[in-house]
Amino acid sequence: MPALIGLLLLGLLLSTVAPRLLARARWAEREPVLALLVWQCLVVAVLLCCALALLLAASAALPELRSLLFAGAPHGVEAAYGLQGAEGWGRLCAAVLAAGGLQTVLALTREVRTAKALRHRRHAQLATRAPELPDSMEADRSRRERLVVLENVRPEAWSLPGPDSRLVVTTGALQQLTDRELAAVLSHERGHVRARHHWLQQFAQALASGFPGVGVFSTFRNQVAELVELAADDRAARRHGRHTTALALAELNLDRGVFGSCPPGLAQSPKRVDRLLAGRPRLSVPHRLRLTVAALATPAVVVLLAAAPGLHSLL
Repeated sequence: MPALIGLLLLGLLLSTVAPRLLARARWAEREPVLALLVWQCLVVAVLLCCALALLLAASAALPELRSLLFAGAPHGVEAAYGLQGAEGWGRLCAAVLAAGGLQTVLALTREVRTAKALRHRRHAQLATRAPELPDSMEADRSRRERLVVLENVRPEAWSLPGPDSRLVVTTGALQQLTDRELAAVLSHERGHVRARHHWLQQFAQALASGFPGVGVFSTFRNQVAELVELAADDRAARRHGRHTTALALAELNLDRGVFGSCPPGLAQSPKRVDRLLAGRPRLSVPHRLRLTVAALATPAVVVLLAAAPGLHSLL
């Protein structure tokens, strides 16, 4: 069973060594969108290793499934995988991998349902609490995301994704932010909604909660939480300037103490402000291209490894 063993070893390598190297990569904060792509390709590659290994293990355990899987394959392909006579190992691997797959589906379903219920509650609360917008902001109604203003002295802003998405700001934010700073904040939140960051965060959270002992999934969740904020910051900075975006972020967080005694949940705010003010240049185009190709090639390598015995038997 060389393909099955190879897939399991590759999955182990991708889920242990690769996340540590990627989490320490300094280029990630300069290219958060590209870093998100690399992380997604890495996680997809790990899941592909598990899925293809499950298919091969089940084929080894069940001759009927093996016959169905290799039906129509050229002569010698089935024998090249060496699945005959490996029913015992096949059953064990298939049982473990199937349990993991079921846990993944259950965790993802639970996370999506919980997030959807929370969004519905927040939409219902906004419908009862949100006042009418001032006439000067009426133009924002033409956008895909409706702007909602809540009566609250604390300066805050957030997005509420969904089919009927909302950008929410408080009256405290309207009083404390300048027009340019408010526009930068809304551009940041609009970036979250339009990039569907909530889908990626739900997927990452589902994997991390479903497999708390697997480092790649917990690291993926933590990295996604940080990188989506950096990506939204860059979107706002491109449209309204880095200094304006940094000032807006600082203004929204001054009364929370994040630039002195820092609560754990807001620990990255000073880092984001420093990053915006530093204005480090992006990676060169060839460097970005190489990283993109390497990221997209990782899942392809997994598929080629699974197909290698069959391809070799045809040569």
